[in-house]
Amino acid sequence: MLSASDVIPRSVPSVLVIDDEPDLRTLYELSLTREGYEVVTADSVAQSLAALGSRSFHAVVSDMQLPDGLGLEVLRFLSQAQRSERCVVITAHGSAENAVEALKAGAFDYLSKPVDLKQFRSVVAQAVKLSQSDAQITSQLKPQGLPQAISPPASLSDTSAHALAAIVGDSEVMSQLRARIAKVARSMAPVLVRGESGTGKELVARAIHACSHRSDGPFVAVNCSAIPESLLEAEFFGARKGSYTGAAADREGFFQAAHGGTLFLDEMGDLPLAMQAKLLRAIQERSVRPIGDTQELPVNVRIVSATHKDLNVAVAAGQFRQDLFYRINVIDMALPALRQRREDLPALVDCLLQRIATESGERVPQASSSFLAQLQALPLLGNVRELENLLHRAVALSDGSSLSLEDQEYLKSPAASNHASSLPAAAEASEVLPSDLQAHLDAQERDILVAALKDTGFNRTAAAARLGMSLRQIRYRMARLGIEADEGKS
Repeated sequence: MLSASDVIPRSVPSVLVIDDEPDLRTLYELSLTREGYEVVTADSVAQSLAALGSRSFHAVVSDMQLPDGLGLEVLRFLSQAQRSERCVVITAHGSAENAVEALKAGAFDYLSKPVDLKQFRSVVAQAVKLSQSDAQITSQLKPQGLPQAISPPASLSDTSAHALAAIVGDSEVMSQLRARIAKVARSMAPVLVRGESGTGKELVARAIHACSHRSDGPFVAVNCSAIPESLLEAEFFGARKGSYTGAAADREGFFQAAHGGTLFLDEMGDLPLAMQAKLLRAIQERSVRPIGDTQELPVNVRIVSATHKDLNVAVAAGQFRQDLFYRINVIDMALPALRQRREDLPALVDCLLQRIATESGERVPQASSSFLAQLQALPLLGNVRELENLLHRAVALSDGSSLSLEDQEYLKSPAASNHASSLPAAAEASEVLPSDLQAHLDAQERDILVAALKDTGFNRTAAAARLGMSLRQIRYRMARLGIEADEGKS
Protein backbone atom coordinates (compact mmCIF):
# COMPACT_ATOMS: atom_id res chain seq x y z
CA MET A 1 0.00 0.00 0.00
CA LEU A 2 1.19 3.51 -0.76
CA SER A 3 2.05 5.74 2.15
CA ALA A 4 1.61 9.50 2.35
CA SER A 5 5.24 9.99 1.29
CA ASP A 6 4.68 8.00 -1.88
CA VAL A 7 1.81 10.16 -3.09
CA ILE A 8 1.76 11.14 -6.73
CA PRO A 9 1.33 14.93 -7.25
CA ARG A 10 -2.10 16.04 -5.95
CA SER A 11 -3.16 17.26 -9.39
CA VAL A 12 -3.69 13.56 -10.22
CA PRO A 13 -7.07 12.28 -8.94
CA SER A 14 -6.73 9.46 -6.42
CA VAL A 15 -9.02 6.49 -5.80
CA LEU A 16 -9.02 3.92 -3.00
CA VAL A 17 -10.19 0.50 -4.23
CA ILE A 18 -11.30 -2.03 -1.57
CA ASP A 19 -11.94 -5.66 -2.56
CA ASP A 20 -10.79 -8.96 -1.07
CA GLU A 21 -10.68 -10.77 -4.44
CA PRO A 22 -7.20 -10.21 -5.94
CA ASP A 23 -8.33 -10.65 -9.56
CA LEU A 24 -11.14 -8.11 -9.25
CA ARG A 25 -8.97 -5.72 -7.30
CA THR A 26 -6.33 -5.86 -10.04
CA LEU A 27 -8.97 -5.44 -12.76
CA TYR A 28 -10.39 -2.30 -11.12
CA GLU A 29 -6.89 -0.94 -10.51
CA LEU A 30 -5.78 -1.42 -14.12
CA SER A 31 -9.02 0.03 -15.47
CA LEU A 32 -8.65 3.20 -13.40
CA THR A 33 -4.89 3.53 -13.88
CA ARG A 34 -5.44 3.60 -17.64
CA GLU A 35 -7.82 6.51 -17.08
CA GLY A 36 -5.02 8.47 -15.40
CA TYR A 37 -5.95 7.93 -11.75
CA GLU A 38 -3.63 7.21 -8.87
CA VAL A 39 -4.96 3.98 -7.35
CA VAL A 40 -4.41 2.65 -3.84
CA THR A 41 -5.81 -0.80 -2.99
CA ALA A 42 -6.96 -2.50 0.19
CA ASP A 43 -8.38 -5.98 0.85
CA SER A 44 -10.25 -5.46 4.13
CA VAL A 45 -12.09 -2.93 6.29
CA ALA A 46 -9.09 -2.59 8.60
CA GLN A 47 -6.65 -1.97 5.74
CA SER A 48 -8.97 0.56 4.09
CA LEU A 49 -9.48 2.51 7.34
CA ALA A 50 -5.69 2.59 7.79
CA ALA A 51 -5.33 4.02 4.28
CA LEU A 52 -8.02 6.63 4.92
CA GLY A 53 -6.36 7.52 8.21
CA SER A 54 -3.07 8.31 6.49
CA ARG A 55 -4.35 10.47 3.61
CA SER A 56 -7.32 11.68 1.63
CA PHE A 57 -8.68 10.50 -1.72
CA HIS A 58 -11.01 11.85 -4.36
CA ALA A 59 -13.15 8.70 -4.38
CA VAL A 60 -13.51 5.32 -2.69
CA VAL A 61 -14.70 2.12 -4.37
CA SER A 62 -15.62 -0.64 -1.92
CA ASP A 63 -17.05 -4.13 -2.17
CA MET A 64 -19.95 -4.64 0.21
CA GLN A 65 -18.77 -8.01 1.58
CA LEU A 66 -15.26 -7.96 3.07
CA PRO A 67 -13.44 -10.58 5.21
CA ASP A 68 -13.58 -8.53 8.41
CA GLY A 69 -16.87 -6.68 7.94
CA LEU A 70 -19.04 -4.75 5.52
CA GLY A 71 -18.31 -1.88 3.19
CA LEU A 72 -20.92 -0.01 5.23
CA GLU A 73 -18.29 0.42 7.94
CA VAL A 74 -16.17 2.41 5.49
CA LEU A 75 -19.21 4.51 4.62
CA ARG A 76 -19.95 5.20 8.27
CA PHE A 77 -16.33 6.22 8.88
CA LEU A 78 -16.46 8.71 5.98
CA SER A 79 -19.76 10.11 7.21
CA GLN A 80 -18.79 10.44 10.88
CA ALA A 81 -15.45 12.02 10.02
CA GLN A 82 -17.22 14.38 7.55
CA ARG A 83 -14.79 13.31 4.85
CA SER A 84 -15.18 14.65 1.31
CA GLU A 85 -14.56 11.34 -0.50
CA ARG A 86 -17.48 10.02 -2.53
CA CYS A 87 -17.93 6.27 -2.01
CA VAL A 88 -19.12 3.86 -4.70
CA VAL A 89 -20.28 0.50 -3.30
CA ILE A 90 -20.22 -2.78 -5.22
CA THR A 91 -22.98 -5.22 -4.29
CA ALA A 92 -23.73 -8.82 -5.18
CA HIS A 93 -25.97 -9.43 -8.19
CA GLY A 94 -29.65 -8.94 -7.32
CA SER A 95 -28.89 -7.67 -3.82
CA ALA A 96 -31.28 -4.71 -3.88
CA GLU A 97 -31.47 -4.53 -0.08
CA ASN A 98 -27.72 -4.00 0.21
CA ALA A 99 -27.81 -1.30 -2.47
CA VAL A 100 -30.61 0.57 -0.71
CA GLU A 101 -28.85 0.23 2.66
CA ALA A 102 -25.63 1.62 1.15
CA LEU A 103 -27.40 4.61 -0.39
CA LYS A 104 -29.13 5.36 2.90
CA ALA A 105 -25.76 5.22 4.64
CA GLY A 106 -24.44 7.90 2.30
CA ALA A 107 -22.98 6.05 -0.71
CA PHE A 108 -22.59 8.21 -3.79
CA ASP A 109 -23.69 5.33 -6.02
CA TYR A 110 -23.63 1.57 -6.27
CA LEU A 111 -22.72 -1.03 -8.90
CA SER A 112 -23.92 -4.63 -9.09
CA LYS A 113 -21.72 -7.60 -9.92
CA PRO A 114 -20.66 -8.50 -12.53
CA VAL A 115 -19.48 -4.90 -12.90
CA ASP A 116 -19.67 -3.32 -16.34
CA LEU A 117 -16.27 -1.59 -16.67
CA LYS A 118 -17.61 1.21 -18.84
CA GLN A 119 -20.23 2.05 -16.24
CA PHE A 120 -17.62 1.58 -13.50
CA ARG A 121 -15.32 4.18 -15.05
CA SER A 122 -18.23 6.58 -15.63
CA VAL A 123 -19.46 6.43 -12.03
CA VAL A 124 -15.94 6.86 -10.61
CA ALA A 125 -15.37 9.84 -12.93
CA GLN A 126 -18.57 11.48 -11.64
CA ALA A 127 -17.52 10.87 -8.01
CA VAL A 128 -14.05 12.32 -8.61
CA LYS A 129 -15.43 15.34 -10.47
CA LEU A 130 -17.74 16.20 -7.60
CA SER A 131 -14.96 15.76 -5.05
CA GLN A 132 -12.65 18.03 -7.04
CA SER A 133 -15.41 20.64 -7.27
CA ASP A 134 -15.85 20.55 -3.48
CA ALA A 135 -12.11 20.91 -2.95
CA GLN A 136 -11.97 23.95 -5.24
CA ILE A 137 -14.83 25.64 -3.40
CA THR A 138 -13.25 24.89 -0.02
CA SER A 139 -9.90 26.36 -1.07
CA GLN A 140 -11.64 29.53 -2.25
CA LEU A 141 -13.40 29.90 1.10
CA LYS A 142 -10.41 29.29 3.38
CA PRO A 143 -9.10 32.87 3.18
CA GLN A 144 -12.50 34.07 4.43
CA GLY A 145 -12.29 31.75 7.42
CA LEU A 146 -15.57 30.00 6.70
CA PRO A 147 -16.05 26.51 8.15
CA GLN A 148 -15.64 23.78 5.57
CA ALA A 149 -18.87 22.12 6.65
CA ILE A 150 -20.89 25.08 5.40
CA SER A 151 -21.95 25.19 1.75
CA PRO A 152 -22.58 28.89 1.07
CA PRO A 153 -24.51 30.28 -1.89
CA ALA A 154 -21.22 30.85 -3.68
CA SER A 155 -20.90 27.08 -4.09
CA LEU A 156 -24.05 26.91 -6.21
CA SER A 157 -23.97 27.19 -9.98
CA ASP A 158 -26.28 29.67 -11.65
CA THR A 159 -28.52 26.79 -12.70
CA SER A 160 -28.71 25.41 -9.15
CA ALA A 161 -29.34 28.82 -7.60
CA HIS A 162 -32.10 29.56 -10.12
CA ALA A 163 -33.79 26.20 -9.46
CA LEU A 164 -33.69 26.71 -5.69
CA ALA A 165 -34.94 30.29 -6.03
CA ALA A 166 -38.00 28.94 -7.88
CA ILE A 167 -39.04 27.30 -4.59
CA VAL A 168 -40.49 30.47 -3.11
CA GLY A 169 -40.82 31.13 0.60
CA ASP A 170 -38.68 32.36 3.49
CA SER A 171 -40.43 30.36 6.20
CA GLU A 172 -38.26 28.05 8.26
CA VAL A 173 -39.78 24.93 6.72
CA MET A 174 -38.99 26.15 3.18
CA SER A 175 -35.45 27.17 4.10
CA GLN A 176 -34.92 23.68 5.51
CA LEU A 177 -36.39 22.19 2.35
CA ARG A 178 -33.96 24.06 0.09
CA ALA A 179 -31.02 23.03 2.29
CA ARG A 180 -32.15 19.40 2.15
CA ILE A 181 -32.48 19.54 -1.64
CA ALA A 182 -28.91 20.82 -1.99
CA LYS A 183 -27.72 18.01 0.29
CA VAL A 184 -29.56 15.04 -1.24
CA ALA A 185 -28.75 16.19 -4.78
CA ARG A 186 -25.15 15.16 -4.27
CA SER A 187 -25.72 11.40 -4.48
CA MET A 188 -27.50 8.94 -6.75
CA ALA A 189 -29.93 7.83 -4.04
CA PRO A 190 -33.57 7.66 -5.23
CA VAL A 191 -35.80 10.35 -3.70
CA LEU A 192 -39.52 10.10 -2.92
CA VAL A 193 -41.21 13.51 -2.81
CA ARG A 194 -44.48 13.46 -0.88
CA GLY A 195 -47.04 16.21 -0.74
CA GLU A 196 -50.59 17.21 -1.53
CA SER A 197 -51.57 18.17 -5.06
CA GLY A 198 -50.33 21.63 -5.93
CA THR A 199 -47.46 21.81 -3.43
CA GLY A 200 -44.74 21.94 -6.10
CA LYS A 201 -43.38 18.39 -6.26
CA GLU A 202 -42.04 18.82 -9.79
CA LEU A 203 -40.29 22.06 -8.82
CA VAL A 204 -38.48 20.15 -6.08
CA ALA A 205 -37.54 17.36 -8.49
CA ARG A 206 -36.15 19.89 -10.98
CA ALA A 207 -34.14 21.55 -8.19
CA ILE A 208 -32.67 18.19 -7.14
CA HIS A 209 -31.60 17.62 -10.75
CA ALA A 210 -30.21 21.14 -11.17
CA CYS A 211 -28.14 20.88 -7.97
CA SER A 212 -26.71 17.46 -8.88
CA HIS A 213 -23.71 16.42 -10.92
CA ARG A 214 -26.26 15.35 -13.56
CA SER A 215 -27.46 18.89 -14.22
CA ASP A 216 -25.97 18.85 -17.73
CA GLY A 217 -27.99 15.73 -18.55
CA PRO A 218 -31.70 15.50 -19.44
CA PHE A 219 -34.55 15.92 -16.98
CA VAL A 220 -37.53 13.82 -18.07
CA ALA A 221 -40.82 14.33 -16.22
CA VAL A 222 -43.51 11.66 -16.48
CA ASN A 223 -47.08 11.85 -15.19
CA CYS A 224 -47.75 8.19 -14.46
CA SER A 225 -51.50 8.72 -13.99
CA ALA A 226 -51.91 10.24 -17.47
CA ILE A 227 -50.63 7.24 -19.49
CA PRO A 228 -53.12 4.58 -20.63
CA GLU A 229 -52.27 1.23 -19.06
CA SER A 230 -51.89 -0.45 -22.46
CA LEU A 231 -49.11 1.98 -23.43
CA LEU A 232 -47.14 2.06 -20.18
CA GLU A 233 -44.46 -0.47 -21.13
CA ALA A 234 -43.78 1.13 -24.53
CA GLU A 235 -43.67 4.61 -23.02
CA PHE A 236 -41.25 3.63 -20.26
CA PHE A 237 -38.98 1.17 -22.05
CA GLY A 238 -39.43 1.94 -25.75
CA ALA A 239 -40.42 -0.34 -28.63
CA ARG A 240 -39.00 -1.68 -31.88
CA LYS A 241 -40.56 -1.06 -35.25
CA GLY A 242 -43.39 -3.50 -35.92
CA SER A 243 -43.50 -4.81 -32.34
CA TYR A 244 -47.17 -3.87 -32.04
CA THR A 245 -49.89 -2.35 -34.20
CA GLY A 246 -49.02 1.25 -34.95
CA ALA A 247 -45.29 0.92 -34.19
CA ALA A 248 -44.10 2.33 -37.52
CA ALA A 249 -40.61 3.13 -36.25
CA ASP A 250 -38.29 2.43 -33.30
CA ARG A 251 -39.50 4.31 -30.26
CA GLU A 252 -37.36 5.60 -27.40
CA GLY A 253 -38.73 5.14 -23.89
CA PHE A 254 -38.52 7.47 -20.90
CA PHE A 255 -35.55 5.60 -19.44
CA GLN A 256 -33.51 5.96 -22.62
CA ALA A 257 -34.49 9.62 -22.95
CA ALA A 258 -33.30 10.31 -19.38
CA HIS A 259 -29.98 8.46 -19.80
CA GLY A 260 -27.27 10.40 -18.00
CA GLY A 261 -29.82 12.56 -16.21
CA THR A 262 -32.88 12.37 -13.96
CA LEU A 263 -36.19 10.57 -14.50
CA PHE A 264 -39.04 12.16 -12.52
CA LEU A 265 -41.99 9.82 -11.99
CA ASP A 266 -44.92 11.92 -10.85
CA GLU A 267 -48.01 10.27 -9.30
CA MET A 268 -46.05 7.04 -8.88
CA GLY A 269 -48.80 5.62 -6.68
CA ASP A 270 -51.19 5.43 -9.66
CA LEU A 271 -49.16 2.79 -11.54
CA PRO A 272 -50.86 -0.63 -11.85
CA LEU A 273 -49.21 -3.53 -10.04
CA ALA A 274 -48.04 -5.28 -13.23
CA MET A 275 -46.14 -2.18 -14.32
CA GLN A 276 -44.74 -1.71 -10.82
CA ALA A 277 -43.01 -5.11 -11.11
CA LYS A 278 -41.42 -4.21 -14.44
CA LEU A 279 -40.36 -0.80 -13.18
CA LEU A 280 -38.74 -2.35 -10.10
CA ARG A 281 -36.63 -4.63 -12.27
CA ALA A 282 -35.52 -1.73 -14.51
CA ILE A 283 -34.48 0.32 -11.47
CA GLN A 284 -32.60 -2.56 -9.83
CA GLU A 285 -30.87 -3.89 -12.94
CA ARG A 286 -30.32 -0.47 -14.54
CA SER A 287 -31.35 -1.85 -17.88
CA VAL A 288 -34.51 -1.97 -19.97
CA ARG A 289 -35.74 -4.18 -22.79
CA PRO A 290 -37.75 -2.35 -25.47
CA ILE A 291 -40.86 -4.18 -26.67
CA GLY A 292 -39.90 -6.44 -29.56
CA ASP A 293 -36.21 -6.50 -28.69
CA THR A 294 -34.23 -9.51 -27.46
CA GLN A 295 -31.47 -7.46 -25.83
CA GLU A 296 -31.50 -5.33 -22.72
CA LEU A 297 -30.10 -1.81 -22.94
CA PRO A 298 -28.11 -0.35 -20.00
CA VAL A 299 -29.51 2.93 -18.68
CA ASN A 300 -27.95 5.39 -16.27
CA VAL A 301 -30.66 7.47 -14.63
CA ARG A 302 -31.43 8.84 -11.20
CA ILE A 303 -34.99 8.20 -10.08
CA VAL A 304 -37.00 10.91 -8.32
CA SER A 305 -40.60 9.87 -7.59
CA ALA A 306 -43.56 11.84 -6.32
CA THR A 307 -46.99 11.04 -4.97
CA HIS A 308 -49.87 12.68 -3.14
CA LYS A 309 -50.85 9.29 -1.71
CA ASP A 310 -49.81 7.66 1.53
CA LEU A 311 -47.88 4.75 0.02
CA ASN A 312 -47.67 3.02 3.40
CA VAL A 313 -51.46 2.74 3.29
CA ALA A 314 -51.34 1.63 -0.36
CA VAL A 315 -48.78 -1.07 0.49
CA ALA A 316 -50.93 -2.32 3.38
CA ALA A 317 -53.95 -2.43 1.05
CA GLY A 318 -52.02 -4.41 -1.58
CA GLN A 319 -52.23 -1.54 -4.07
CA PHE A 320 -48.49 -0.84 -4.16
CA ARG A 321 -45.58 -3.24 -4.12
CA GLN A 322 -43.64 -3.16 -0.88
CA ASP A 323 -40.33 -3.94 -2.60
CA LEU A 324 -40.78 -1.05 -5.04
CA PHE A 325 -41.72 1.29 -2.20
CA TYR A 326 -38.58 0.23 -0.33
CA ARG A 327 -36.51 0.84 -3.47
CA ILE A 328 -37.78 4.35 -4.34
CA ASN A 329 -38.03 5.59 -0.76
CA VAL A 330 -34.31 5.74 0.02
CA ILE A 331 -34.60 9.47 0.75
CA ASP A 332 -38.00 10.76 1.84
CA MET A 333 -38.86 14.40 1.27
CA ALA A 334 -42.20 15.74 2.56
CA LEU A 335 -43.52 19.04 1.20
CA PRO A 336 -45.62 21.25 3.48
CA ALA A 337 -49.13 22.28 2.49
CA LEU A 338 -49.62 26.00 1.85
CA ARG A 339 -51.84 26.32 4.93
CA GLN A 340 -48.83 25.19 7.00
CA ARG A 341 -46.70 28.11 5.77
CA ARG A 342 -49.10 31.00 5.36
CA GLU A 343 -46.32 33.47 6.14
CA ASP A 344 -45.03 32.72 2.62
CA LEU A 345 -48.24 33.95 0.96
CA PRO A 346 -47.03 37.54 0.22
CA ALA A 347 -43.84 36.28 -1.45
CA LEU A 348 -45.76 33.64 -3.41
CA VAL A 349 -48.37 36.14 -4.57
CA ASP A 350 -45.67 38.57 -5.68
CA CYS A 351 -43.82 35.84 -7.59
CA LEU A 352 -46.97 34.51 -9.27
CA LEU A 353 -48.18 37.97 -10.25
CA GLN A 354 -44.80 38.67 -11.86
CA ARG A 355 -45.14 35.42 -13.81
CA ILE A 356 -48.66 36.33 -14.93
CA ALA A 357 -47.45 39.75 -16.05
CA THR A 358 -44.60 38.20 -18.03
CA GLU A 359 -46.89 35.67 -19.70
CA SER A 360 -49.58 38.23 -20.56
CA GLY A 361 -47.21 41.03 -21.52
CA GLU A 362 -49.38 43.46 -19.58
CA ARG A 363 -49.03 45.37 -16.34
CA VAL A 364 -50.59 43.57 -13.39
CA PRO A 365 -51.88 45.39 -10.27
CA GLN A 366 -49.94 44.82 -7.08
CA ALA A 367 -51.54 42.89 -4.26
CA SER A 368 -52.89 45.21 -1.58
CA SER A 369 -52.94 44.35 2.12
CA SER A 370 -56.73 43.86 1.95
CA PHE A 371 -56.34 41.45 -0.99
CA LEU A 372 -53.71 39.48 0.91
CA ALA A 373 -56.03 39.37 3.90
CA GLN A 374 -58.74 37.89 1.67
CA LEU A 375 -56.33 35.19 0.54
CA GLN A 376 -55.22 34.49 4.11
CA ALA A 377 -58.84 33.75 5.03
CA LEU A 378 -59.18 31.00 2.41
CA PRO A 379 -58.42 27.33 3.18
CA LEU A 380 -56.38 27.01 -0.07
CA LEU A 381 -56.75 23.24 -0.11
CA GLY A 382 -55.41 23.21 -3.66
CA ASN A 383 -52.18 24.78 -2.38
CA VAL A 384 -49.99 26.84 -4.75
CA ARG A 385 -51.84 25.59 -7.83
CA GLU A 386 -55.15 26.86 -6.44
CA LEU A 387 -53.50 30.13 -5.43
CA GLU A 388 -52.20 30.64 -8.97
CA ASN A 389 -55.64 29.95 -10.45
CA LEU A 390 -57.21 32.46 -8.04
CA LEU A 391 -54.67 35.10 -9.06
CA HIS A 392 -55.24 34.47 -12.76
CA ARG A 393 -58.97 35.03 -12.25
CA ALA A 394 -58.39 38.07 -10.05
CA VAL A 395 -56.17 39.65 -12.72
CA ALA A 396 -58.69 38.85 -15.48
CA LEU A 397 -61.58 40.37 -13.48
CA SER A 398 -59.67 43.40 -12.18
CA ASP A 399 -60.33 46.94 -13.38
CA GLY A 400 -56.60 47.47 -13.85
CA SER A 401 -56.05 49.28 -10.55
CA SER A 402 -56.76 46.71 -7.85
CA LEU A 403 -57.26 43.01 -7.26
CA SER A 404 -60.24 41.43 -5.56
CA LEU A 405 -61.67 37.98 -4.96
CA GLU A 406 -65.25 39.13 -4.47
CA ASP A 407 -66.39 38.49 -8.06
CA GLN A 408 -65.01 34.97 -8.33
CA GLU A 409 -67.70 32.35 -8.85
CA TYR A 410 -65.50 29.69 -7.21
CA LEU A 411 -65.86 31.40 -3.83
CA LYS A 412 -69.66 31.35 -4.08
CA SER A 413 -69.89 27.54 -4.41
CA PRO A 414 -71.27 25.56 -1.45
CA ALA A 415 -68.01 23.59 -1.23
CA ALA A 416 -65.95 26.76 -0.89
CA SER A 417 -68.41 28.17 1.63
CA ASN A 418 -68.11 25.02 3.71
CA HIS A 419 -64.32 25.32 3.58
CA ALA A 420 -64.37 28.96 4.65
CA SER A 421 -66.86 28.35 7.45
CA SER A 422 -64.65 25.62 8.86
CA LEU A 423 -61.79 28.01 9.54
CA PRO A 424 -63.02 29.40 12.89
CA ALA A 425 -63.69 25.84 14.07
CA ALA A 426 -60.14 24.92 13.10
CA ALA A 427 -58.88 27.89 15.09
CA GLU A 428 -60.87 26.78 18.12
CA ALA A 429 -59.54 23.23 17.70
CA SER A 430 -56.05 24.56 18.26
CA GLU A 431 -57.03 25.13 21.89
CA VAL A 432 -58.46 21.62 22.36
CA LEU A 433 -56.25 19.23 20.42
CA PRO A 434 -57.91 16.13 18.90
CA SER A 435 -57.11 12.83 20.61
CA ASP A 436 -56.80 11.11 17.21
CA LEU A 437 -55.26 13.50 14.68
CA GLN A 438 -55.56 11.17 11.68
CA ALA A 439 -59.25 10.47 12.37
CA HIS A 440 -59.84 14.21 12.81
CA LEU A 441 -58.14 15.01 9.49
CA ASP A 442 -59.92 12.17 7.71
CA ALA A 443 -63.28 13.50 8.93
CA GLN A 444 -62.46 16.98 7.63
CA GLU A 445 -61.27 15.62 4.29
CA ARG A 446 -64.43 13.51 4.02
CA ASP A 447 -66.69 16.54 4.64
CA ILE A 448 -64.83 18.53 1.97
CA LEU A 449 -65.09 15.75 -0.61
CA VAL A 450 -68.79 15.16 0.07
CA ALA A 451 -69.47 18.91 -0.19
CA ALA A 452 -67.66 19.12 -3.52
CA LEU A 453 -69.46 16.03 -4.84
CA LYS A 454 -72.88 17.37 -3.79
CA ASP A 455 -72.09 20.72 -5.39
CA THR A 456 -71.36 19.03 -8.73
CA GLY A 457 -74.31 16.59 -8.63
CA PHE A 458 -71.89 13.81 -7.74
CA ASN A 459 -69.97 14.27 -10.98
CA ARG A 460 -66.60 12.95 -9.81
CA THR A 461 -64.70 14.46 -12.74
CA ALA A 462 -66.08 17.95 -12.02
CA ALA A 463 -65.54 17.57 -8.28
CA ALA A 464 -61.95 16.47 -8.82
CA ALA A 465 -61.28 19.46 -11.08
CA ARG A 466 -62.77 21.81 -8.50
CA LEU A 467 -60.48 20.42 -5.81
CA GLY A 468 -57.39 20.42 -8.04
CA MET A 469 -56.97 16.66 -8.31
CA SER A 470 -57.31 13.93 -10.94
CA LEU A 471 -60.21 11.50 -11.34
CA ARG A 472 -58.02 8.67 -10.08
CA GLN A 473 -57.10 10.69 -7.03
CA ILE A 474 -60.69 11.44 -6.04
CA ARG A 475 -61.67 7.79 -6.60
CA TYR A 476 -58.83 6.70 -4.32
CA ARG A 477 -59.83 9.18 -1.62
CA MET A 478 -63.52 8.20 -1.86
CA ALA A 479 -62.59 4.52 -1.45
CA ARG A 480 -60.22 5.25 1.45
CA LEU A 481 -62.79 7.36 3.29
CA GLY A 482 -65.75 5.11 2.51
CA ILE A 483 -67.71 7.67 0.45
CA GLU A 484 -70.44 5.98 -1.59
CA ALA A 485 -71.06 7.14 -5.17
CA ASP A 486 -74.46 8.63 -4.27
CA GLU A 487 -73.96 9.53 -0.60
CA GLY A 488 -76.31 12.26 0.53
CA LYS A 489 -77.81 12.55 -2.95
CA SER A 490 -81.50 13.29 -2.85
